[in-house]
Amino acid sequence: MPKIAIDAMGGDHAPGVVIEGALLAARELGVEIVLVGQQEVVEQELAKHSGAPNFQIVAAPQAVPMHESPSVALRKKDSSMRVGFELMKRGEADALVSAGNSGAMMAIGMFVMGRLSQVARPAILVVVPSLGKGTVIVDAGANVDCKPLHLVQFGLMGSIYAEKILGVTNPRVGVLSNGEEDSKGTELTRAANQQLAAAPVNHIGYVEGRDIFNGKVDVVVCDGFTGNVALKTMEGVASFAGEVLKGAFQKNISSKLGYVMSRSSLKQAYRRLDYAEYGGAPLIGFDGVAIIAHGGSKPPSVPQAVRPRR
Repeated sequence: MPKIAIDAMGGDHAPGVVIEGALLAARELGVEIVLVGQQEVVEQELAKHSGAPNFQIVAAPQAVPMHESPSVALRKKDSSMRVGFELMKRGEADALVSAGNSGAMMAIGMFVMGRLSQVARPAILVVVPSLGKGTVIVDAGANVDCKPLHLVQFGLMGSIYAEKILGVTNPRVGVLSNGEEDSKGTELTRAANQQLAAAPVNHIGYVEGRDIFNGKVDVVVCDGFTGNVALKTMEGVASFAGEVLKGAFQKNISSKLGYVMSRSSLKQAYRRLDYAEYGGAPLIGFDGVAIIAHGGSKPPSVPQAVRPRR
């Protein structure tokens, strides 16, 4: 049975929402959960839930706030993030899940776990909904300043993930740019585009933002600044679309009746757009398994982050 360490102190709504989500994960997935955090606080939260499993709690007196810089977080030897990574390093946990500070997760993970031997920089991988099986985006925020080599490695790692986890045969890999022509892009994207063409992946050249959703590409490669802006824009658009539809269906009796008749289909469509359904983003390139859940995660997001696939 997989043993998953969960950072009980990480996230905008920790520890309450995180612990509630851990309870859901234990019930739905049948995995062994280890809660890492301030012991008294964690025990108080668990006491609010009748019939809660007898979770193992590993004490970590310090927490990493969402706004804290990675360099400051690194100096906290007893933070819940650091203790969680050290559990995995010692083989006492198979993976770590945290909804906390992503920059701190990257820095602490690098320090404790180290990189895979052929990876220059670990990255954040996200899967977003598309007309296909989902589109992998690498990097989604870990590396603001990149070199062409980093983007090439992101493409290789993303291709392996798409094939092994999403079940995509011969994944198509493209570099995110402001146009499909080879002359477009920046010095970084042009160099990465050329190098990926010679790499052992199914490279299809430049892709544009709209291609993330239309099924043209399976893996989108970009620097962390661009990827994070794209990701947050997608989340904003999905939320905006939901509010627009909500307003439209509340307009009059006919529209309310239309909602009642199509409610099941609309809920299915919304689930495809809801980031909570995708749970967490793996940090790839580490010598270990670490998942960053969304900072604003609600309880149902935690099982999705723990689940052994996207």
